Amino acid sequence: MLKLEEFTSLDATAMAERVRKKEIQAKELVEAAIAWIERLNPSLNAVVTPMYEQARSAASGQLPAGPFSGVPFLLKDLGAPCAGVRMTMASASMRDFVPDHDSELVARLKRAGLVIIGKTNTPELGILPTTEPLLFGPCRNPWDIQRTPGGSSGGSAAAVAARFVPMAHANDGGGSIRIPASCCGLFGLKPTRGRNPLGPDFGDIFSGLVADHAVTRSVRDSAALLDATAGPDVGDPYWAPPPARPFLLEVGADPGRLRIAFTTASATGVQVHADCLSAVREAATLCANLGHEVAEDSPAINGELLTRSFMVLWSGGCAWTIDGLSLAVKRAPSRDQFEPLTWALYEMGRQQSASAFLLSLTLLQRISREVARFFLKYDVWLTPTLGEPPVALGTFDSPAQDPLRGLRRAESFVPFTPICNATGQPAMSVPLFWNEQGLPVGVHFIGRFGDEATLFRLAAQLESARPWAGRRPPASP
Repeated sequence: MLKLEEFTSLDATAMAERVRKKEIQAKELVEAAIAWIERLNPSLNAVVTPMYEQARSAASGQLPAGPFSGVPFLLKDLGAPCAGVRMTMASASMRDFVPDHDSELVARLKRAGLVIIGKTNTPELGILPTTEPLLFGPCRNPWDIQRTPGGSSGGSAAAVAARFVPMAHANDGGGSIRIPASCCGLFGLKPTRGRNPLGPDFGDIFSGLVADHAVTRSVRDSAALLDATAGPDVGDPYWAPPPARPFLLEVGADPGRLRIAFTTASATGVQVHADCLSAVREAATLCANLGHEVAEDSPAINGELLTRSFMVLWSGGCAWTIDGLSLAVKRAPSRDQFEPLTWALYEMGRQQSASAFLLSLTLLQRISREVARFFLKYDVWLTPTLGEPPVALGTFDSPAQDPLRGLRRAESFVPFTPICNATGQPAMSVPLFWNEQGLPVGVHFIGRFGDEATLFRLAAQLESARPWAGRRPPASP
């Protein structure tokens, strides 16, 4: 009989190996995950749609012989349709929506042998960098339940940090993999634009801002999962350059002497918290001690232009999302179906012109070229993941008279991560630092377009030099 303590100590790779060797049965892993969720989820509110009976049925049957056969897994309740299971996107407007098909990504996750046991909490439509939807209530950070787990993949991150599952689906349009990874002390990689498919429903989302992958506790799980899901789908408008070899082979490979630039200043000029500055300086010192060439430098980015252009796409994307959802549910959108911030952003997006949208896209592409030229000199760029450690729940609340206040407050919390959504480059938040309050503070490494390989090599080296797997939040065993 698998003990909970043993279950919570294994990463997904170790679980799958135990299943292959017939030391553990898939149904034992599923039952352990369900038991742990039922014990801790009432205090964390990370899982909002249990799929226990489907999971039990899958685990008792013939699972695909994939790299993660039998491993329990959670889907974010946003952008990952799973046939026959509600997908609310944390919005009352989608409360009863049940898709009739799997997305290509979900199909690949299933083919990898993963057993989906539920769906996780997210802010409404994934808009904010916190996870406090009115529909489900706030998700809480296992390191301090009065603080945010980040967003928009906050439910997934809280679940993995609390050991519900070893890894969980996440997606990222402005930092939504890396933000909660930083807040919850996890490894979170946003892959290169086009690395994972978004079909069959989408070619791209928000003109390429959004990428799907996962939050994990180990680097090797992230690499092996990306191997299982990456690659073009039929009809994709574009895709990422194929890797030279499987990503898993990069984990433990010698990264060589990398040229790493680091910065502690944000392009937008917001003040960065001392803990986040300390985390970057410590990471830069660690990289230098590991033999890398480290210098303080950053590309010249017009922060005001970046923010303004990004917000045109973000608001236009919100309007596109809501108008698209109205077609899915066959009901015209109305103010009473959405949170005040969401509706205000929707109205802003509806006012954008086609020329403003295309001009903003052109300006972001120009910034992308400037950043790409910076990577002719450097292999990796190191920044803080966030402008602050995990903040208190309620920080992004918006009063009725100022519904966009939370979005403006988010600008000081996430001044770094959106850059890579604009450029399409891979980037990872690595849990190398905890502050005096015992809160995780991630550091952010950015790679060249298409070069997840270098990031995985570096991440594995950092994981070996400063292991984080043994750190457990109070809301875990």
